[in-house]
Amino acid sequence: MDWQCTGLRWPEGSDGPALGWRKGARTRASVLAYGTEFGFRASGERRCSGARGHACPLGAVVPAGSTGGRCPECGRLDRAHSVAADTIPDDPRTYRVYLAWFGPGMLKVGITAEERGAARLREQGAVVFSWLGRGPLMAARRAEEVLRAALGVPDRIPYARKREVRASLPDPVERAAEVAELYGRAAALEGAGRSEALERLPFAAVDHAGVFGLRAGAMAATGGGPVRAVAGLVDGGAVAGRLVAAAGPDLHLDTGPQGLVIVDTRLMTGWTLSAAGAGAAGARVPTVVVGGGAAQEGLF
Repeated sequence: MDWQCTGLRWPEGSDGPALGWRKGARTRASVLAYGTEFGFRASGERRCSGARGHACPLGAVVPAGSTGGRCPECGRLDRAHSVAADTIPDDPRTYRVYLAWFGPGMLKVGITAEERGAARLREQGAVVFSWLGRGPLMAARRAEEVLRAALGVPDRIPYARKREVRASLPDPVERAAEVAELYGRAAALEGAGRSEALERLPFAAVDHAGVFGLRAGAMAATGGGPVRAVAGLVDGGAVAGRLVAAAGPDLHLDTGPQGLVIVDTRLMTGWTLSAAGAGAAGARVPTVVVGGGAAQEGLF
């Protein structure tokens, strides 16, 4: 059995991301550093990544473009134990309500287990966030639902939209101000779905741009062409470049003359991966232009 990639992780207290791997019951992580070379080659077929830490009993083949990376049975099992699906209302842990910012006008409200810290925010690619309250799961969930409806903000934002705005983020003051404005509106709501069980937390903007490597110019690859995103891996397909940034599940690779390529690591799960090989560069897999066009096969 080969090591299977389990996607990008943002451990609480870490200075950057790590790629997770699983081989049977064994797990490990590869810490990633900006400015270093990163590459891999896929082989064989993409197999279901399993659910809840268990391998897929069928070893089912899954589509290359699926970000879930699971067969229908494992997908149902994973969702059956999901807080987001409201399947465990008696969870005794403390939860936090947060406001997250991904780009101009792109804000959402959500909840996460307090023990996870801000890991969930980094996994979603939130550039800025602030806590709003803390308390039992159902109190946090009620506040989330009421705030979402009253403030007109969603509970999720597609990753494709998040990618489109990363190359031209406003300065830290502007992005923090947008979160502060939403926090003020939330705090001003009478009731706001809160109960005595939900403790209000003070506004404090946390900016992840540094952790993500989204410094000025980081998104401008040396090639100067359009930013592209990997649409799916193929048998024998390789991706290689210099890691310049990461956010959520995405790795941003500068491939030199061929431009900036974004790899959604959720598309890596279930593949047998090996080193890209000496001299490998670019993406010899299907790609799409971020914010635009159709897929293109092979090296762009």
